[in-house]
Amino acid sequence: MDSRRRWIAPGGLVGRLVALAALAMLAVTAAGCFRASGESIAANTPAATPSAIFTAAPSATPTAAPTASRTPTAAPSATPTATATATPRPTREHPLMIPVMRRQSYPGSEMVIEQTLEPGENYDRYIASYLSEGNKIYGLLTRPFGPKPPTGWPVILFNHGYIPPEEYRTTERYVDYVNYFARAGYMVFRSDYRGHGESEGEAGGVYSSPNYTADVLNALAAVKTLPSADPNRIGMWGHSMGGYITLRSMVIADEIKAGVIWGGVVGEYPDLFARLPYEATLAAATAIAGGTPVPATPPPTRWPSRWRSSLMTIYGTPEENPAFWDSISSNAYLADISGPVQLHHALADDVVPVTTSILLHEQMAAAGQYSELYLYENDNHDIENNFFAAMRRSLEFFDRYVKGIGQ
Repeated sequence: MDSRRRWIAPGGLVGRLVALAALAMLAVTAAGCFRASGESIAANTPAATPSAIFTAAPSATPTAAPTASRTPTAAPSATPTATATATPRPTREHPLMIPVMRRQSYPGSEMVIEQTLEPGENYDRYIASYLSEGNKIYGLLTRPFGPKPPTGWPVILFNHGYIPPEEYRTTERYVDYVNYFARAGYMVFRSDYRGHGESEGEAGGVYSSPNYTADVLNALAAVKTLPSADPNRIGMWGHSMGGYITLRSMVIADEIKAGVIWGGVVGEYPDLFARLPYEATLAAATAIAGGTPVPATPPPTRWPSRWRSSLMTIYGTPEENPAFWDSISSNAYLADISGPVQLHHALADDVVPVTTSILLHEQMAAAGQYSELYLYENDNHDIENNFFAAMRRSLEFFDRYVKGIGQ
């Protein structure tokens, strides 16, 4: 069967599959997989606007038009975590809470060019720095050649997946991804989260601390200080752990026009702890693929327990205190998301279960928000076999919702 074919089940079937499989546990070891080569990738022109649900032939009806509404109250979760016998516990504030993060300031700083690198095909490359909560954070910056547009160049903030901090290098990893967007006329900034590469601060667990998200939100402010950047045309791309950061950023800040997430850790917090039978998840993915068996490796049984146990000791389990677990889940705030989202996931992803993206797509529709979902057969967490198709679709999405082409 053609591995480039796009798969998604009709909405009702997705709902039944999600009800059957719920959500398999996300793997904390979500690796920041990458393409290491620098092969040439040509920029693509956008195709006709696709729908939110993709089958072999796209339908003409999107899920919903994007909305810019912002309210501090959590929207109902598409997968309720409470039970009829839940006993709420007193809830004190935690830094991970979305309302708490919304109250914080993310001023960034002036972005400083630290080093000029060898230019790309039609763009300059730099190592730049900015400040985030007192830490000097570095990152890779690209800028197209030639005179800037009247309002400045559109920007993509790029959030990489998990890479062991001690192995991280600013000029390595995700090279093809950054180059693809840079060649297409975008400024791209890929932040080296605190503790990565030369960035100051201590690296830590992204799911137990808001630190990496704060670094990205401060990068959002910093990139706006560049005279060549258009502060009103900023999109965000994230892979795996970077998808978690992208979704979280989009329900906290309202300046992000569109987000693209590949293999994202985008489940609700209660689902990060549950592991229903692997066979149910596998059956759901197989059904989505039209009955084609989908090989995959079962995820580990549980996450490491230290931070999970700490939160449960203070706040109770998701069943005992659903309000708290909703308050730290981006999925409970989708009514306030800053723009449309495009999701890409491999059916056989053995790092982050495909059901995470399926459920988020359903939740976006329930919240009245626009999303697109591409599912790839015979592929992995990196979507390596369909890399060029997925990048083209990502670029077309950014062109439409960040550049404003075709709107």
